[in-house]
Amino acid sequence: MADEDALKPGLYIVATPIGNLGDLTYRAAETLRKADRVLAEDTRVTGKLLAHIGAKPPMSRYDDHSSDEERDRIIAQLGDSAIALVSDAGTPLISDPGYKLVRAARDAGHMVTTIPGPSAVIAALTLAGLPSDRFLFAGFLPAKAKARRDVLAELAAIRATLVFYESGPRLGESLAAMASVLGPRDAAVAREITKLHEECVTGTLAELANRYASAPPKGEIVIIVAPPGEAPEASEEDLDRAIDQALSRLSASRAAAEVAERLGIPRKRAYARALERSK
Repeated sequence: MADEDALKPGLYIVATPIGNLGDLTYRAAETLRKADRVLAEDTRVTGKLLAHIGAKPPMSRYDDHSSDEERDRIIAQLGDSAIALVSDAGTPLISDPGYKLVRAARDAGHMVTTIPGPSAVIAALTLAGLPSDRFLFAGFLPAKAKARRDVLAELAAIRATLVFYESGPRLGESLAAMASVLGPRDAAVAREITKLHEECVTGTLAELANRYASAPPKGEIVIIVAPPGEAPEASEEDLDRAIDQALSRLSASRAAAEVAERLGIPRKRAYARALERSK
C-alpha cells in the first residue's frame, strides 16, 4: 500500500535558514525528511542541517558546475521520485544554481513547487530602513574595477533601492566604487543576519566605505543602497549634447524619443531640438 504521507514525484525548491536553524519552516523540514533525494550545493553544509532535523535522505551535489548529463539524469528520476533542491543557505536560485534545472523539469512536464522561507535579500531590506516598495537585486558585483564601475553606471539611473551581495574582503572597494559612481546616497551594510552577532550599519556610501576600508568584516554581507534623488531638469547644453549623440545613430524622431525618455523631458521639446540640430 502506498504511503499516504509520501511526497508526490517532482522537484521541490526548499528554502533553508540563512543562519538561525530555528528559521527552517515546518513544511521545509517535513519535505526534507520525506524527500527521496536531496540536491545540495555543498553536501557537508546541508548534511549538518539534515542531521539537525533527523532527516537521512540520500544526498548528491548539484551546482553551476554540474554537467548537462547530470541534469538529464535528475530529470529522468522526477517521474517517480520526490527530489528536493537546496542551497547552502536561503532560497535556492537567488544568486545560487538551479534555474536550468527548474526550467528543464517544467519542460519535461514534471511538477515543480516551492517551499518558501528565508532570503537574505528580503531580510536585509527589512533591516535597512530604506524604501522597499521598489527594489532591484543585483547580486555580486564584478571583481575587476572597470567592470564593477560599468555595472554601477548601468544601475545609477534606476529609480529603485539597489541590493547587492558582497564578501568581507571586497566590501571596502565595492562601497568606494558605489560612492564614486552612485553619489551621496544613504545605504546600509547588513551582515550575520539572524545570527548572534547580527548587525546593520547605516550611513552614506562614503561613510560606509571609509568605515570598512581597513576593517573588512566577516560573514555573508548584503549592501542596500537608496534610490537616486530627483534628477535636476536637463539644461539646454545637456539636451544638445544628448541630441547630437543620438542623431549620429538615429533619425530625428527616433533620436527625440530616446533622449526624451533618458532625460525625462517632453518629447515635443526633444523633437523640436532634434529638428534644429539636424539641419
